[in-house]
Amino acid sequence: MRNGVVLFTSDRGITPAALAKAAEERGFDTFYVPEHTHIPVRREALHPTGGEDLPDDRYTRTLDPWVSLATAAAVTERIGLATAVALPVESDPITLAKTLATLDHLSGGRVTIGAGFGWNTDELADHHVPAAKRRTVLREYLEAMRALWTQEEASYDGEFVSFGPSWAYPKPPQGRIPVIIGAGGGPRTMKWIARNADGWMTTPIETGIAEKGDVLRREWAEARRAGEPDVRILVARKPTEKDFADWTAAGASELIWGVPDADETTVLTYLDKTAARLGLV
Repeated sequence: MRNGVVLFTSDRGITPAALAKAAEERGFDTFYVPEHTHIPVRREALHPTGGEDLPDDRYTRTLDPWVSLATAAAVTERIGLATAVALPVESDPITLAKTLATLDHLSGGRVTIGAGFGWNTDELADHHVPAAKRRTVLREYLEAMRALWTQEEASYDGEFVSFGPSWAYPKPPQGRIPVIIGAGGGPRTMKWIARNADGWMTTPIETGIAEKGDVLRREWAEARRAGEPDVRILVARKPTEKDFADWTAAGASELIWGVPDADETTVLTYLDKTAARLGLV
């Protein structure tokens, strides 16, 4: 399995560029950052852990993911650039397609979109995304962006995205930008992924991952998809041998290890310990 590192970015502590460079030097495969455009003060949506309150204030201080990854791309050569997770429906899809294609072009095809449906429905509402339709909106955004990335004269006509024949460059160097959906692994989500994405990223509270991986592969086959879905594990606690066995049985391709939102010295010390534990250095 590959190993990635995720930084819950904020306007304090280590910068994304510094951590991405350090992670690449220590043998990590992918660097991840999250996204929240803003957090409404008055909120009805519960956090994914079930609480009414946010775990901490980093959600209100999150940096823009694509600017963060661009700074990381400028100081690295190999490490993958990804999100855990981004919220594509909170951006204009034509503009976002240009941003992502540009980042992918300038980084040499290193971008992966880890996308969420959006648990914070109050945040989505400020972007005029109806909560009950957020999966439909995301599907249309992805379809429209893929059209812009792959077609000489791209067009799209949907409920939430519509544009006539258009030219849009650059195109992604690999011909596509992979999309991994970060969400709870229920049957509805697995069916959606098999039809619209390239893989699944677990939530921090996910259980029964091997069984859910089996469900995803069955949906994948039913959708007549080639190859295997890309399963990535967001590691939220010190794993046991049973955890590793569960992840292996799920067909996981990558483990994503979190680092603290802290000063550079603290984070790099933590990163060194993690890399040593994983046998990367």
